[in-house]
Amino acid sequence: MSELTKLTIAAARDAMASGELTAVELTDACLEAIDGAAALNAFVHKTPEIARDQAKAADARRGADAQALNGIPLGIKDLFCTNGVPSQAGSGILDGFKPEYESTVTSRLFEAGAVMLGKLNMDEFAMGSSNETSVYGNAVNPWRRGNDEAALTPGGSSGGSASAVAADLCLGATGTDTGGSIRQPAAFTGITGVKPTYGRCSRWGIVAFASSLDQAGPMTKDVRDAAIMLGAMAGHDPKDSTSADLAVPDFEAALTGDIRGKVIGIPREYRMEGMPEEIEALWAEGRKMMEEAGAKIVDISLPHTKYALPAYYVIAPAEASSNLARYDGVRFGHRAKLAQGDGITEMYEKTRAEGFGDEVKRRVMIGTYVLSAGFYDAYYNRARKVRTLIKRDFEQVFAQGVEAILTPATPSAAFGLGEMEDADPVAMYLNDIFTVTVNLAGLPGISVPAGLDRQGLPLGLQLIGRPWEEADLLNAAYSLERAAGFVAKPAKWW
Repeated sequence: MSELTKLTIAAARDAMASGELTAVELTDACLEAIDGAAALNAFVHKTPEIARDQAKAADARRGADAQALNGIPLGIKDLFCTNGVPSQAGSGILDGFKPEYESTVTSRLFEAGAVMLGKLNMDEFAMGSSNETSVYGNAVNPWRRGNDEAALTPGGSSGGSASAVAADLCLGATGTDTGGSIRQPAAFTGITGVKPTYGRCSRWGIVAFASSLDQAGPMTKDVRDAAIMLGAMAGHDPKDSTSADLAVPDFEAALTGDIRGKVIGIPREYRMEGMPEEIEALWAEGRKMMEEAGAKIVDISLPHTKYALPAYYVIAPAEASSNLARYDGVRFGHRAKLAQGDGITEMYEKTRAEGFGDEVKRRVMIGTYVLSAGFYDAYYNRARKVRTLIKRDFEQVFAQGVEAILTPATPSAAFGLGEMEDADPVAMYLNDIFTVTVNLAGLPGISVPAGLDRQGLPLGLQLIGRPWEEADLLNAAYSLERAAGFVAKPAKWW
């Protein structure tokens, strides 16, 4: 693998600006790395022709007026619609679908000069925490447990994005986060992942899972790269009614690393029963690092945290069952072969039975159940009320002067692919226990790699910020990143 692919976005940007490197050279190095990493199954639709054309255009633009991401090769999660390129959301029901339009986020990245290397693997319709529900097969984590050759999950649903960035196949990638699907895979693979405030990045052209929870964000090698990429992705979009009409700050300029006097909260409810000692120790170390950087650490209470997971797994499937009703075999994607005499009802049933995977079917059925006439108030309305209480917990803490909240990102390091196969589905859902509150409250969150467990696997810490204050959040994460000094990389085996 070329050393070029190991560059950060900031380093590559500077090298291209000075003339030491061309976008074509960098893009070719990434394309070569992708071709040599089939074992990771991270890239599922490669776009070398598009990438080389975009790289040539970036080189032609190079100069003082070059855009923020000029010539930077990125991977795009398969959930983002890309003009003329397969966009299947990891599902068989969208087999053959090539949009004739571009998502707002990818449009903005390309306008900023980014190069698209291809589409990245993901859990089907973003439903999963391990990237084992994809129609393309499992994405694989580039990290291994010591000398153990067992394949590990890169996390989900943005598992392909996490694997590709961690393995230096691309310099950054897009992800989406509905209940932790940027932050959890980032923690599992030793990279940085940002879930912005709900409404900061447009959802237009992103295949919907749960519309009140979904949010796009960057997955990068470090915090500075995340700031650069988020600046290009964010902004108001009149095509998305939930998009916030707010100016986008210069996130990179906010990275001073100075957090003296900042008030950081430690929520007592996140000390879960049975939490591994390594996670507890990492959290304590993170607290110490921020304290030594000059932050004031205070204990806080988020009393409704214990209800977050059940509330999330009512609201998210309910919204999914509504969003996925559009996949019926009529207008686009897969259509089942019909027997003589079959009508439209049989077409719907057979198409969905063939096109959707087991996890998607499970969530659609749960969602339809909780929205049904007899159970709407008992489940869905009650979950919405709990969501309001969770949001109020955060508002009260922030009103007391807390500026960010420090928690673990995940309850464990990456687990083996197939290890949870026979477990109760709820056991898999517990992977989101530290992340779902952020989505329910619409807040920004970031996962920063902060250490290794005893088997040599990366562990992440999460910082949760005030709404619309991603700049302050990124600066706090930058301080944590510098204190942690995490530089470990997976040993190449693929």
